[in-house]
Amino acid sequence: MSTGNDKNFDLEERTAVFGEKVIDFAKAVPRNEVTKPLISQIVRSGTSVGANYGEADDAISNKDFRNKIATCKKESRETKHWCRMIVRAEPQMRDGAAPIWQEAKELHLIFAAILRKAPPSK
Repeated sequence: MSTGNDKNFDLEERTAVFGEKVIDFAKAVPRNEVTKPLISQIVRSGTSVGANYGEADDAISNKDFRNKIATCKKESRETKHWCRMIVRAEPQMRDGAAPIWQEAKELHLIFAAILRKAPPSK
């Protein structure tokens, strides 16, 4: 587990920590008939980022790599959406959602840059 003092950029660790933070945030959201599906969605999208990044790292072709990175990008954006919906349903969660939303935004930008630089699919 990262202490936050690592000088090296480790996207696998960063996406894993992101998933952990999403889980912690989701556990803090009050449960009711509106939030239950939103919680499920944010946990799925937020934890999917790291899982798909791991698959991209083990990709067997450029096409496979690009597909998995594109999924990471999509899931990052989706996590921002679910944060917004949770805050709409439970406004007191705004402060807890803000760092999740910000990290999802940053990861989305990182994956977009990776896609721009990745070798084309054949």
